[in-house]
Amino acid sequence: MAGTDEEAVAAEDDALYVLTAVLLTPAKFPSVLGDDYPEACAALGLAPLADGYGLVLGQDGEGARWTVAIDDVSLVAVAIASWDCGMEYELSPDERTVVAAMPGWPLAVAVAAPGVPAPHDPGPEADDRPPLTPPDTTVWGPAQRRLGADEIAQQWATWREQIDDAEFPAAGSSGTPDEGGGADVGPDGRGENGQKGGHSGIRRVLAEARTYIDSPPPLGRVRSSFAPGDARTLRADGPGWSLVARTDDIAFVLLDEEPGEVLPVGRGPELPGLLEALDKIAVRPN
Repeated sequence: MAGTDEEAVAAEDDALYVLTAVLLTPAKFPSVLGDDYPEACAALGLAPLADGYGLVLGQDGEGARWTVAIDDVSLVAVAIASWDCGMEYELSPDERTVVAAMPGWPLAVAVAAPGVPAPHDPGPEADDRPPLTPPDTTVWGPAQRRLGADEIAQQWATWREQIDDAEFPAAGSSGTPDEGGGADVGPDGRGENGQKGGHSGIRRVLAEARTYIDSPPPLGRVRSSFAPGDARTLRADGPGWSLVARTDDIAFVLLDEEPGEVLPVGRGPELPGLLEALDKIAVRPN
């Protein structure tokens, strides 16, 4: 996603040349910022407003990186939808919608504004706050685990075709869903084939996910989005884990303690009911 060369929004008396924008709402937020919506807002020092924010990333006239939070969520949503369709859209928020201007970018941005110096963080004379920085993708941690889950959700068909249902062992006497072999995922969310048996980590994740049904978690811990047919894509996160599933299919689990591993979970006798229950409490895009 990228804006046109002429796009600019006022930020602390300087023009900001818009490069891209993302939503920060209960149903859709940059997962690198946290496991849920309040945690993602806290990472930016923002209050978790019910309607959320639009985050505009750009450069000022000196080339410095800035992230501007605005409360006109619909404006940013329209811009993103237009860019996704390959259309130009001039994202020019009204100054009155600006909630905060923060130095740096919380996400990696591959483009730069023409005609200004190369992207760099503002100096302390411009803002004495530590600049926002994207996560280090060379190491495995919570942010990389969530990025890996994002990749699976976005490329479900690619990941799903790596899994042979015949490889799932029969469900044991414990009644837990089948646990299949593992597949490796790199810190950037890209995967490689691999084999590892299921383990107690999967059982812990499923048990913790079940607690969400009776004790609702923080807003955004469970999200539901569109999937082909009548299915939904489910995303659930918790302390040290992420789960991605289709309500009519299997699930994938990623763990902080299993760097780079993607663990598939077969349907079994319990997974369908768990996914259905989670979908009922999930936050959905408007």
